[in-house]
Amino acid sequence: MLDDADDDIHPLFHGAPKGLEFRKLRKRLVQDVRDAIETYGMAKPGDRWLVCLSGGKDSYTLLAILHELKWRGLLPVDLLACNLDQGQPGFPATVLPDFLTRMGVPHRIEYRDTYSIVIDKTKPGGTMCAVCSRLRRGNLYRIAREEGCSTVVLGHHRDDILETFFMNLFHGGRLASMPPRLLNEEGDLFLARPLAFVAEADCDRFAQAMNYPIIPCDLCGSQEGLQRAQVKKLLDDWEARTPGRRQVMFRSLMNVRPSHLADPELFDFAGLVTAATTALADSENSSQLSAER
Repeated sequence: MLDDADDDIHPLFHGAPKGLEFRKLRKRLVQDVRDAIETYGMAKPGDRWLVCLSGGKDSYTLLAILHELKWRGLLPVDLLACNLDQGQPGFPATVLPDFLTRMGVPHRIEYRDTYSIVIDKTKPGGTMCAVCSRLRRGNLYRIAREEGCSTVVLGHHRDDILETFFMNLFHGGRLASMPPRLLNEEGDLFLARPLAFVAEADCDRFAQAMNYPIIPCDLCGSQEGLQRAQVKKLLDDWEARTPGRRQVMFRSLMNVRPSHLADPELFDFAGLVTAATTALADSENSSQLSAER
């Protein structure tokens, strides 16, 4: 897919390493994102996507790969990058606008001080993530509507999806995760995660190799003891002992068998009948029909 002449197809790829390992990584990322978009029907010709950027390795990778797919004619949508500056102390507000302007990427930078609201509504010792996420999502939906976008695109990858699954399993009492594609409650916007098939390690290697200006992820204070951090450590340990374990677990999310779980709303356990019972019922029905004739 990638020829030497294609290395700098977009300013986001200027200075890309020439080595074989990076080219293989880049090709894998392009294929994984393309597969996710096609598998979950994320893109419709003429759509406009709001690509949300935090300044972390995942969102930089997402932005670059989406632009590559668009350049290759494999993503027939318009892309608008967006960063929501939520007023966290120490946030380097000029990094993303400077980067996006230099790269020639259409973008919108929005400032909303949701951080103060989060601090006000979080009890002492509580975690900020849930409230912060709700406020961020609401603002992103608003921006998408204002910009005429049909889809809000987030940079959650395969490992995020797995971690959320186990958090729900261990702490939420349900089998659920982050869906690759979702319709919002109002029914007017889609939410998409094109990195659904991408490993976090690949995002890290790509963003580091491209020397993107990474913004630290602990701007609102690194809260120790978070459930997600504990789950991440558990998955890291499993992966270290059995390489490839994450990918196997992710495939299980795509291979659900309701009859082998325990939810009576998904499968009619009470309605199960044996072959003999079915045969007897068929015989009785047949005899009744014969008698009526």
